[in-house]
Amino acid sequence: MFDTNNIIIATRGSALALAQANMIFDQCRKAFPKLTFEIKIMKTTGDKLQTQGVKPGQSLPKGLFTKELEVALVKQKADLAVHSLKDLPTELPPGLTLGAITKREDPREVLVYRDRAFLEKAAAADDVEEWSPGHSQRRGFDPGLGLHDLPGELTVATSSPRRKSQLLRLRPDWKVVEIRGNVPTRLEKLANNAEIDATILAHAGLRRLNFEIGRDGFLRGDAVPDGLCATVVETADMLPCVGQGAIGIEIRENDERLAKLCQRLNHFNTQVCAEAERSFLSAMGGGCQSPVAAHAEVKNETIHMPGISFGDGTAFSEGKVSGGLNEAQALGQALAEQVKAGL
Repeated sequence: MFDTNNIIIATRGSALALAQANMIFDQCRKAFPKLTFEIKIMKTTGDKLQTQGVKPGQSLPKGLFTKELEVALVKQKADLAVHSLKDLPTELPPGLTLGAITKREDPREVLVYRDRAFLEKAAAADDVEEWSPGHSQRRGFDPGLGLHDLPGELTVATSSPRRKSQLLRLRPDWKVVEIRGNVPTRLEKLANNAEIDATILAHAGLRRLNFEIGRDGFLRGDAVPDGLCATVVETADMLPCVGQGAIGIEIRENDERLAKLCQRLNHFNTQVCAEAERSFLSAMGGGCQSPVAAHAEVKNETIHMPGISFGDGTAFSEGKVSGGLNEAQALGQALAEQVKAGL
């Protein structure tokens, strides 16, 4: 079926990107045991700019995190490019296409904050001597609290305009500040920085890094600082980013060899939901840094999709559509028309 037995999988070098690439690598080896697969790590322009530092309020276009991987595909230096689907622009470069969208992980958000009892115990044990200045001012709260349970005047850190807009809609008494870095870095900043009380992260990313929320409400994992609590935020309170929780596999167009391979990796229900969401985003004219959100689900062979936009940030409009599995593109456009009408 394949002209060559060696398939090169391109990915970014972040911990989450590598975890996702290894997931695809394992699926490929299981589905095609006679082929050889190799992971090729590439540093994108977005990665380089984040390393150099991004100014407060500055956002990076999502294409900056995919460009180098796509160049490798076009030049046939890679065969598959593995992306978090939410990072992939709705318009792909000429000659490239989405070959597969894998089964979606939990698309919900997670609110992470410090545990009050942990901080009190550390202070009582005189561990305060080892803390850097400001540690004694860190605030903590009881496990199991959600967006509606925590007190006012909280400072929540997120770099996402979408999260910020939805958060302030629910809790206008909170303050939202910028935070940068990968997931472990953000957790370290939360654990040690008294200037922030909480942060919001994607549940899918946490799970793919093998971080788990225990029944006791604590977040645990190899790179998770002690004393952090986590609560899942339901989509009724905060809609996720378009494509959140899904992995997109980009390939060259008209490459039957790769297209047949991707057929084994594709998850149909996730694919149609992602198509509906990405159609909505495209019709809204926004990217991943726009305060736009949507979440499509398949129930009883029907797509149901609510969506929201905060426009220029001064107002918001929301809508909801439903329709057949073969109407994904049209549903996204219809939802965009609803939402635009309310802005």
